[in-house]
Amino acid sequence: MSDPIRIANCSGFYGDRLSAAREMVEGGPIDVLTGDWLAELTMLILWKSRQADPTKGYARTFLTQMEQVLGTCVDRGIKVVTNAGGLNPAGLADEVRHVAERLGLDVAVAHVEGDDLLPRLDELAAAGHRLDNLDTGQHLAERGAEVVTANAYLGAWPIVEALDGGADVVVCPRITDASLVVGPAAWHHRWSPTDWDRLAGAVAAGHVIECGPQATGGNYAFFTEVSGLEHPGFPIAEVAEDGSSVITKHPGTGGEVSLGTVTAQLLYEIAGPEYPNTDVVARFDTISLTDDGPDRVRLSGTRGEPAPDHVKVCVNLLGGWRNTMTFVLTGLDIEAKAALTLAALEQALGGRDQFDAFDVTLIRSDHPDAPTNAEATAQLRITVKDRDGKRVGRAFSDAATELALAGYPGLHLTAPPTAGTSYGIYWPALVPASLVTPEVVHPDGRRVPVPHSAFEHAEAGQPQPVPRPADIAPQASQASQASQASQASQASQASQASHGAVPHVPARRLPLGTIIGARSGDKGGNANVGLWARDEAGWAWLRSTLTTTAFRALLPEADDLRVDRYELPNLRALNFVVVGLLGEGVAASTRPDPQAKGLGEYLRSRLVDVPLALVPADRRAPETARVPDPPAGSESGLPH
Repeated sequence: MSDPIRIANCSGFYGDRLSAAREMVEGGPIDVLTGDWLAELTMLILWKSRQADPTKGYARTFLTQMEQVLGTCVDRGIKVVTNAGGLNPAGLADEVRHVAERLGLDVAVAHVEGDDLLPRLDELAAAGHRLDNLDTGQHLAERGAEVVTANAYLGAWPIVEALDGGADVVVCPRITDASLVVGPAAWHHRWSPTDWDRLAGAVAAGHVIECGPQATGGNYAFFTEVSGLEHPGFPIAEVAEDGSSVITKHPGTGGEVSLGTVTAQLLYEIAGPEYPNTDVVARFDTISLTDDGPDRVRLSGTRGEPAPDHVKVCVNLLGGWRNTMTFVLTGLDIEAKAALTLAALEQALGGRDQFDAFDVTLIRSDHPDAPTNAEATAQLRITVKDRDGKRVGRAFSDAATELALAGYPGLHLTAPPTAGTSYGIYWPALVPASLVTPEVVHPDGRRVPVPHSAFEHAEAGQPQPVPRPADIAPQASQASQASQASQASQASQASQASHGAVPHVPARRLPLGTIIGARSGDKGGNANVGLWARDEAGWAWLRSTLTTTAFRALLPEADDLRVDRYELPNLRALNFVVVGLLGEGVAASTRPDPQAKGLGEYLRSRLVDVPLALVPADRRAPETARVPDPPAGSESGLPH
């Protein structure tokens, strides 16, 4: 049996901490340095970069990091695996070689190709592969917009091939984020394409560390309990031969690795319990989390199902042009001031129908009798979109500026008039895996195809069907289980009280986040928010209380949208996916928070009736302050 392989992350997005690579290489023993640079939006950013300079199209910050650590990696035998290649992995591989030459290093660099489907779109369409939008079902050809990128999500096996060929650095294009961990683990432990459970375990580990310090306390709901967040360490996955792993970080670095931080990251940007990766479907409802010591959390028991016979494709379209102007409204008559502004602006522009889209958002951040001027202000945010860049350019922003002396009292804007900017549309689709053939370009120039063949072996390696667990509780001592069972019973009774079954159970009106954590994010045009409880009593209450109807009550913006609800009892968690909340993706969204990063924290701020048995002692109200029964027609004491 081989020893666990220590895989470190040094980047969660294009723009992450530059010093992270050096910190991970010099901070303690690691075997592989990885990083994720490719969010869905990044592909569009890299396309714009390549439009300006055809030799670019990759994440240039990776080269800065290699300047800092490549020599140490060579000395210590640390492999580097990155997806920073983006739209031009060959170009980035050449640049890494130049860095090595300048540093006087002998470094074997391989890169992976085969993800780019843009030149093949006509061929695919002729063969009947319409690249229907996964969320809307619309055919790509019907959208009527220029396609600028179309990249299939490759898997782990090209990385295995590159490492087998002696590469020290493997530069990848658009692969799945988790493959940055799955590939080195499969190479080190000599897994086969049908080792479903082992591969699924590595996917879980990869998903936890792919976003860097989000696994060590960054973006963590209970951040006030975590020390050292001014400069948290980046995470490490110690992946064992059986696919289990321990998530940790270098000693002495800021932040923490805990059951909470790992749970939060497992819930990030997922949908249902089945998490499809190119090489395996990982069952997130089978993951068992256990405390393995300070800053060590063990992931085990993850079950895998055969690889999908289709792979996901990230398509970016040119949506058109957009512009935003924001009016600041102060003090009294906020609604009337906003109405006057809209009427005047629409008249000056010739009506809102002049634009493909005219989005209006009134952000009521004002307070009555505010103690400071700033706290008395609201914002009227107006965004226009159109295929004609001139229409949404200075013609729009100048018209808004011209209202400065002719509008409501106190009118001022947050920015001067500007030209419009182009925006993209994210389009998720599928193609048969058999049509995508990754190719590894080895350090010696050999080109080796690595077909997506794992799904072809599904019948031979088919495991027993993985049952959907009715209730998988995290491990606990018998005494703890007995205590939790008692608390869960009280919570259940309190929940029944909110439905009117058992009246007068003490409760307190508090923010949901008093006892529940959340992590939210974007997946194309959809937003997801995972909510988890910290103990069994809280889980019993959360599970029975937060129905889809109750969730909509907390998030009125979802009223006319599809909301999918999933349970993950093993994580004491619910995951909600709000389909279409972000429109046509991050680049096209007109929301102030286009990636839904703050959605979870918004939900945690909403007031709900928390059973007194679940309220921390320092937050319990005296008996005289007990919350009355909810009004008729409300669900679980949540707002209408």
